[in-house]
Amino acid sequence: MDFNLTEEHIMIRDAARDFAQTELLPGVIERDNKQEFPKEQIKKMGELGFLGMMVDPKYGGSGLDTISYVLAMEEISKIDASASVVMSVNNSLVCWGLEHYGNEEQKQKYLTKLASGESLGAFCLSEPEAGSDATSQKTTAIEKDDHYLLNGTKNWITNGRTADFYIVIAQTHIDKKHKGINAFIVEKGWKGFDVGPKEDKLGIRGSDTHSLQFNDVKVPKENRIGEDGFGFKFAMKSLAGGRIGIASQALGIASGAYELALKYSKERKAFGTEICNHQAIAFKLADMATQIEAARHLCMKAAWDKDQQNDYTMSGAMAKLYASQVAMDTTVEAVQIHGGNGFVKEYHVERLMRDAKITQIYEGTSEIQKIVISRGLIDK
Repeated sequence: MDFNLTEEHIMIRDAARDFAQTELLPGVIERDNKQEFPKEQIKKMGELGFLGMMVDPKYGGSGLDTISYVLAMEEISKIDASASVVMSVNNSLVCWGLEHYGNEEQKQKYLTKLASGESLGAFCLSEPEAGSDATSQKTTAIEKDDHYLLNGTKNWITNGRTADFYIVIAQTHIDKKHKGINAFIVEKGWKGFDVGPKEDKLGIRGSDTHSLQFNDVKVPKENRIGEDGFGFKFAMKSLAGGRIGIASQALGIASGAYELALKYSKERKAFGTEICNHQAIAFKLADMATQIEAARHLCMKAAWDKDQQNDYTMSGAMAKLYASQVAMDTTVEAVQIHGGNGFVKEYHVERLMRDAKITQIYEGTSEIQKIVISRGLIDK
């Protein structure tokens, strides 16, 4: 085993850290308050190659490994989880699925624009009655002569209004249940495709989260991804990699909160000394650092599994389950260490605490991760 990062990994990590500090940190509190999408910052992320990190350069991507992606996600998430979730969705759920399961025409038409950052993507699986139970798709795509007719509602869609292209999971053969589900590429602006109001969220308030409505939307047959009935497998395979992205986001939120708490504890004085010298605070810092390091190793192991083409279903689920819990625990303690200042927006930790919660929910709740892990253990 080699725990050292390569020179390329260090360069990518440092580039992401510099971008986060110089481009994302200024205005991050204001964007959170106003629920403002970081449009200009996301555009720059695309120009730097952060939106198609693992895509082959021939399709406009950076051609990097998953470890590089984890490193960059952590640094971006330390500062602005609303920006990192855009990065995660575009990389893990949209670009990865298109590159691995799309045909050459779809890659040339859509992937090249998504990987280069020219366009943004959205992944549309969740519905009002299909969250954790993704098999219960009520959105339908009925086959016609040269197209499918798409009808239904999707909700909690990241990049809901700002995306240009949407991967939509829908039921084509109801009698076949999950084996009759397909995945389709839908373009913004198609007739019958409407975007609902932006959700007013607890955290990641800058991200663009909407419900989508499809009313007799004509989707050309050439926009179906994979063979007929492949949609559910496509979604599950995409989510397996997506968990690594969200685990890395949770890791970044935790490490960002820890760094702020450590710095504050060295500056704030109480009872005649810096509060880091009090055992009550020092032990909190020790626990936080240990848990973050453990989460980091889980994220790296999952990324390594993916890069080695091992089965990363369990390692990805473990990383997301643990890192999201560490994000919650660490941000709560960071607020506590800041005392009254932790309850004030200008110190950033209250926002990180709010952002942390969603990592236990989206792309598979913590309860779903335990199902994935336990099934993997039992099936061995």
